[in-house]
Amino acid sequence: MWKKIKKLIFIIILANILFIFWGKFFNPPITLTQIGGLIEYGKLDRDYISYDEMGSNVKRAVIASEDQAFFDHNGFDYKAIQKAMVHNEQGKKLRGGSTISQQTAKNIFLWQGRSYIRKGFEAIYTFIIELVWGKDVILERYLNSIEMGRGVFGVEAASQYYFNKKSINLTKSEAAWIAAILPNPAKYDPKNPSAYLNKKHNWILRQMNNVTLK
Repeated sequence: MWKKIKKLIFIIILANILFIFWGKFFNPPITLTQIGGLIEYGKLDRDYISYDEMGSNVKRAVIASEDQAFFDHNGFDYKAIQKAMVHNEQGKKLRGGSTISQQTAKNIFLWQGRSYIRKGFEAIYTFIIELVWGKDVILERYLNSIEMGRGVFGVEAASQYYFNKKSINLTKSEAAWIAAILPNPAKYDPKNPSAYLNKKHNWILRQMNNVTLK
């Protein structure tokens, strides 16, 4: 029995290693989050594109919104994590401190939800993809796989869905609208923005001036 268990563990580890290295060159065929969206909304609207096809505005907008230290950290933004912990301890609305790298690890390899087990796996995958993939690949995988609407995944599908154009042609304002719906795209809609979403959109527009792509 123990030999079978060890063999199974070895196969799982090997499969994960191969998938990680495979992921450096290819987008995932499908993710658990995408499967969940397909089940819940009855559609899977996505269109994987290359890093260069995404254009600069949407990259800058999402980085401005989600992780302005993306190009400077090693996958973990300890200052953001500390701020989130202090914020949450004060009993305010829960705020996450996850970087784009951590969100990519979660979206590609894991499942949604909050648990110490998942966060532990997330940390391991984040550390590995930072070493193996590098920033450009991480950002490309993130922007292709992130949920951006009900059954809508990735910046290209979101750009077509909300503005009927390719993401490379998004204006600065349009890119900021797409970024503004994160991290709750099922709740917010750029076509019918709330007062909060308008405020966040304007904030992202200002913050985009501080983002330099590398």
